[in-house]
Amino acid sequence: MKFVWLLLSCVTFAAAIEPLPVPPNLANVRRIYVDKLGGGATSEQMRDMIIAALMKSKLFLVTENSDRADAFLRGSADDQIFEEDHSSSDSIGIHATSGGGSSSTSMYGTGSSSHQNTGAGVTDSESSRSRERKHEASAAIRLVDCNGDVIWSITQESAGAKFRGAMADVAEKIAQKLVEDYRKARDVK
Repeated sequence: MKFVWLLLSCVTFAAAIEPLPVPPNLANVRRIYVDKLGGGATSEQMRDMIIAALMKSKLFLVTENSDRADAFLRGSADDQIFEEDHSSSDSIGIHATSGGGSSSTSMYGTGSSSHQNTGAGVTDSESSRSRERKHEASAAIRLVDCNGDVIWSITQESAGAKFRGAMADVAEKIAQKLVEDYRKARDVK
């Protein structure tokens, strides 16, 4: 009887254990739908740049049909242009003064007077003000599989690159990192 009870307990316990889900795998992604990005007014332009950078990689098929996608690229992006004011001021000042004097009068109407003064002064002042135009873009992106599991994510920022603007630089960095991580995942598989 104890054996039957033990056997039934083991079967019940085994049935209660849920099998571990297969971890999401970046290597299985071939077709990506790039969702609308949240963020500032320029997030739609960032989306278009990310699509262009992914297409340029030739590793993924980017689709406009979300029903056909293996994974969804989601997130937010912002692009800001602002001015930064810088001002500085330097000054040097040296000043010295000396004085003296004496006067005397006698009762006969004769008198003598003596006076001595010295002075010096140096002042130099310089100030400068400059205004610098800045352009910064940032994006936080994640790749989500059809079950809603995040299989990849990245955050990128840029103040621009030598030959491209801040938004294009962020989009290119995102695509390059996704390609790099995809290739690593394929090599492990």
